[in-house]
Amino acid sequence: MSAEKLVVDLGQCDPDHGSIKRLVESLGFSVIRAHTAVEVKRLVRERQVALVLVNRIFDADGGNGIDCIKELVEMTKAPGFLNPKMVVMLVSNYPEYQEQAVQLGAASGFGKAQLRDAATAEMLKTALIS
Repeated sequence: MSAEKLVVDLGQCDPDHGSIKRLVESLGFSVIRAHTAVEVKRLVRERQVALVLVNRIFDADGGNGIDCIKELVEMTKAPGFLNPKMVVMLVSNYPEYQEQAVQLGAASGFGKAQLRDAATAEMLKTALIS
């Protein structure tokens, strides 16, 4: 696994960000944090981001994760975008929002309740290796 694969964790509260960071780092990947849609869009334009994990409702400003997913997926289609293979996933326990995110072009995500499940680690590995 390569440490140069970068994951952005967007919109999580401190405890959830800590859990996600530990999980992603345990898989051998780097994690940086973004609090808002503006911040994540700047990061994905400037850095080679492999995966963005998007909270449904941003802790810092109440931003909408589903709207942000739509924007991020559209960004990957723009000519000259840094990483057109960037994967976007929703972090939410609610299946109806997971379904919405996938319909917008996100990969199947996971809920915070599944953070310790082996299947979640495998899902992340698969997304980051592809």
